[in-house]
Amino acid sequence: MDERTRADVERAEAALVEHYPRLVRLAYLVLPPSMGRHRRVLTAHGLVQRALPRARLRRPDGGLPAQRGPAAEPGYDVVRLRALRLALAYEDRPVRGPAAMPQVWGLRLFPRAGGAEELALDQALSAVPAPVRAAIGLWQLEGLDEDAARGVLARAGVEEPDAAQRAAAQLDRETGAGAGALLNSGEFDPCTVQMRPTDLLRRRQRVRVAVALTALLAVGGVVAGVSRGDGDRTGHTETVAERALDPGRLLRTPNDQWTDTSRVDFTAWPARGRQAGDQELLGRALRVWAAPPEDARIVASAGTSTRPPDHPPQLLYAGLIDNVMVVVLHDGERLVRYAEPEDATPTLHFARVDDADPTTGAALVIGRGNGWMRYLLAPWISDVTVRDLVAPAAPVHGLHVAPDGVTDRIPTPPVGSAVCGHWPAAQFRPSTRIGAAAVNPPFLVTDLDDLVPVRLTSLPPGGTPAAGPGEATGAPALQGWARTVCSLGSLRGAGVRSVSNWAFAEQRLPEGGGSATWMCTRADTWRGPGSVTLQFLPPAARPAEPAAIAGRAANTAACSRFGAPVAGDVRWRAKSGKWYLLAAGSQEVGGFDVTGGVRATGDGGTFAAPVGAGGPGAAAQVVGRLRSGGSVRALRP
Repeated sequence: MDERTRADVERAEAALVEHYPRLVRLAYLVLPPSMGRHRRVLTAHGLVQRALPRARLRRPDGGLPAQRGPAAEPGYDVVRLRALRLALAYEDRPVRGPAAMPQVWGLRLFPRAGGAEELALDQALSAVPAPVRAAIGLWQLEGLDEDAARGVLARAGVEEPDAAQRAAAQLDRETGAGAGALLNSGEFDPCTVQMRPTDLLRRRQRVRVAVALTALLAVGGVVAGVSRGDGDRTGHTETVAERALDPGRLLRTPNDQWTDTSRVDFTAWPARGRQAGDQELLGRALRVWAAPPEDARIVASAGTSTRPPDHPPQLLYAGLIDNVMVVVLHDGERLVRYAEPEDATPTLHFARVDDADPTTGAALVIGRGNGWMRYLLAPWISDVTVRDLVAPAAPVHGLHVAPDGVTDRIPTPPVGSAVCGHWPAAQFRPSTRIGAAAVNPPFLVTDLDDLVPVRLTSLPPGGTPAAGPGEATGAPALQGWARTVCSLGSLRGAGVRSVSNWAFAEQRLPEGGGSATWMCTRADTWRGPGSVTLQFLPPAARPAEPAAIAGRAANTAACSRFGAPVAGDVRWRAKSGKWYLLAAGSQEVGGFDVTGGVRATGDGGTFAAPVGAGGPGAAAQVVGRLRSGGSVRALRP
């Protein structure tokens, strides 16, 4: 090894030591929020410690790009680039097993909680992919300008750095000028953390002491910035755990707090139900949550932790629902429903709800049976009606609500049926006490077998996802949902928060076949990632005729406010019997090129070409040309 290579390595080592907290903060920001704060803290430290180059350093051709902004110190840009590459790799290929991170058995570590602004920024960051978070970090934490950040992103392996920077700029505008200060706050500092126990109650006191001491020693070498006053004495953490299981310490929100708060979500729900004062029942629910018996049934929505409570949760409901004793608790991040049937084992149902709002925090499923369910409504819901989305012109039906907020039974959507003959949905009207009707209009929700119903929205033709979806209660939106709602069956139990229909293109069909609509149906989950289904809606003989699936994509930002252009294609048969290849794209698409079994080209946002001798089975690759340059491939089914 020559002297220059040795010097490079030594400079990288010095930079790592000097700027360790800065590097860990950047890695923590880029790592997927779905990992959870504990795992993300430990993984960020582990990645930065693995970022040192080996002795045989190979300098990439061309050198590192010059940085306009704070000058990088010798060696620092090397370790930053390696840490960034490792963190970005977790987006699709998470490292598992003991080598992935330092091990801290028996303790959970997480940064100090911030205020409402930090929470809003964290929620916005969880909805974008890792390259966008990396771009924000390079701007706001590292002080790089666009050109320098683009170079670092490209060298870190980001396939489309320009798209990542555009999405980052959009997010930066929406979060305001204080994003940089917020990212430098304790909410995003994985070097100053708090400790909480995991399974303290399952170990004897002597074992607990040994584990806590061992964990503290392990963390001491990794997280030097742990606050001294938080959880450093076993007696203190025992008190915290005991308080979390004390029914007398359950949080109870005053009945009318929802009318005078800026945070209208599950935290504003009062405690309701006839058994809300039953300490024995509440104590049983907390103990089963902390240590479920072997025969207990545990259900968790996708991406939801089932860990025991680490602080006294909030009580939302306790009462008898259809001969089942039910307790619903909220710990600030999750809803937990404890169901205690007569002569049967208890059930725990967990659902993540840490980004709720007046619509997604408007109801939860309090009871469920064969073909029916009941909602428990938020106190700000003043009226509920039920409609069949498959019959958009049918009248709505009123629904009785008990004084404690529990509705009558509502039919559930069909499961496993080849024919989707009906699809019940509830239409909620918010109280004017949280805003005028123009500000908080009625909205639709439906049940997809999770603890929280899914909000349904719609974007009209000519609209863009950046403008945000509207409520799906108008006639055009209901007509679109009548033909696409049955595709929601594939999303059952997936932890979906909301689903939006976006009519991204209208197309005149060949041979005078009328007008067709291209729809992108996007499902967003509580944990962040979303999926899309492109659907083709030709003229139909009946309002609920199902759409044709034109393409699908999972874990994508497509059709969202952070999404790239989208395109799709289908085979369509005219009345003459002739088959055509049809394609359409969003507003950014200005033309199409088709290769393979069909060869054709055309300008405009829609495209049609006869498939020729190959018929409907002719294989073809469809690529949309963007008006700004570049291209987008049509999604495949």
